[in-house]
Amino acid sequence: MSRLGNLGARLYQGEVGYDFVGKRKVWYGVSILITITAIVALAVQGLNMGIEFKGGAVFTTPKSEVGVTRATEVAEEISDHIPIVQELGTGGLRIQISGVDTAEADRVQAELAKALNIEADKINADLVGPSWGEQIANKAWTGLGVFMLLVVVYLAIAFEWRMAVAALVALIHDITITVGIYSLVGFEVTVGTVIGLLTILGYSLYDTVVVFDSLKEGQKDITKQTRFTYSEIANRSINSTLVRSINTTVVALLPVAGLLFIGGGFLGAGMLNDISLSLFVGLAAGAYSSIFIATPLVADLKERDPQMKALKKRVLAKRAAAEARGEAGEDQQDEASDAAVPDGAAAAGAVVGPRGRGRGRPSGRR
Repeated sequence: MSRLGNLGARLYQGEVGYDFVGKRKVWYGVSILITITAIVALAVQGLNMGIEFKGGAVFTTPKSEVGVTRATEVAEEISDHIPIVQELGTGGLRIQISGVDTAEADRVQAELAKALNIEADKINADLVGPSWGEQIANKAWTGLGVFMLLVVVYLAIAFEWRMAVAALVALIHDITITVGIYSLVGFEVTVGTVIGLLTILGYSLYDTVVVFDSLKEGQKDITKQTRFTYSEIANRSINSTLVRSINTTVVALLPVAGLLFIGGGFLGAGMLNDISLSLFVGLAAGAYSSIFIATPLVADLKERDPQMKALKKRVLAKRAAAEARGEAGEDQQDEASDAAVPDGAAAAGAVVGPRGRGRGRPSGRR
């Protein structure tokens, strides 16, 4: 068995573990700090909305000798807008200009053809109106609301309402962080971004449900025992599924990282950037929230239950009694050891042991 597999088995059996729930205030503080940073970034910088939401035109050229830098300068001079220019795998260019209407698009297309030394009819122009982007945004918000409502209802039925609340908080946490990262790095928000955001909800929920299922099994007949509190059982559930969560997250992140850094970085595919960044950040945030946010939050809510409070008192009282008995037993052993040592020998620091031959002792000879 590999070291990771051996560690997973020991975590599952409770032989080793990390106190995630006990240090939940630290994780809460980290998450609050990250969330505040994301909200401030959104308030100050906002989101770089694509033409799907603002309206504009996309011009696709055939293979050209003009580079991205020169094409960007030309497009900005012609349109008086800051364009987004990307080089395609065919050697052509994709020039995206926001705020261009139908009448202006014809002029921009003709001037681009002249400046880039390309025939105008070989430049493909696609116009997007802002109303279409508004419809997409409304549908995305509707889908998000319906999804979260169904999640809360399902988790409340399959598990309990506390777990449903914790999962909802974790989902909002993941979306806020992902959108905040988009604002900080300045990536353009497109339809691909919306698809990525909706996709990460399922991944985030998957890791959370895995831990919740383990916690549900561990809390059976919890009030009939006095070995563990609810928080300790929750912590054991996290540790028992920790390696599994790490494995599934890493396996999911590797192909997404390939899309982001290779497809988007080296190949320059804009749509890959839009989807892969939201997936990459969302997957990492989802794995974090399932371990450090959702389950500790369930433990916090559950510990307020009167039965769990009574259980905690019984567990702590039993441990205190066991420690007291252990200390009393050690004191009795010390007293017995002191009584077995003569006063004179104890004062002299002598060690009591088997007697050897010495003067005054019969040698055994007749």
